[in-house]
Formats: sequence, C-alpha cells, structure tokens
Amino acid sequence: MATTYEVSSSSGLEINFGATGDEEILQNVAMILASVVYSCPMDRGFAWDGSLLDRPMNIVKALLASRLISAITTYEPRVQVTSITIDGSEGVLNPSVKVRIIDG
Repeated sequence: MATTYEVSSSSGLEINFGATGDEEILQNVAMILASVVYSCPMDRGFAWDGSLLDRPMNIVKALLASRLISAITTYEPRVQVTSITIDGSEGVLNPSVKVRIIDG
C-alpha cells in the first residue's frame, strides 16, 4: 500500500536544492502550494491561478481546491491528490494537501 503524505502551505517552505526521491516530489508540491501564477519569473504560468481572491469565502475554498488539484496534476505528475483541506479565516487560507506518490 502506498504511503500518503500531507503537505501544508502553513508549514513554511525550506528548499533543499539537493533533494531527491520522495523529498524532491513533496518539496515540489509544497512549492506549488506556495506559488501563484505570474509569481515565477521563468515560468509565469506555473502554479495556481489566484484570480479567485476577494470572492466569498465558501466559493473561494471550492475554487481553490479545484485549482490546486489542477496545478499539482500539471506540474507534479508523480503524485496523486487524495484530499485537500482548506483552513483559515479573516482572509488567510492555509491549504493542506494529502498526496500519494505514484510508483513508476
């Protein structure tokens, strides 16, 4: 049975430039959570589209979950998203994503 890992945007991102294997994959997922489209100079389309900001919170949570799944599927195809939890209030959202690394 494959191991499920939880990656959270609130845990802080420390980049290990020598990461390999599962550590590299999970670091990539964390980077996707931490990045918004147009924020990466060499790939302006990288990550998730943040145009949903300033909408009602219940709509934002649903749209954010959908956009995160799309971004993770596109930019880190070595994982399968098993669940997304979005916590937060007062305009600050902290998504947590559970992923399973695909063997192959």
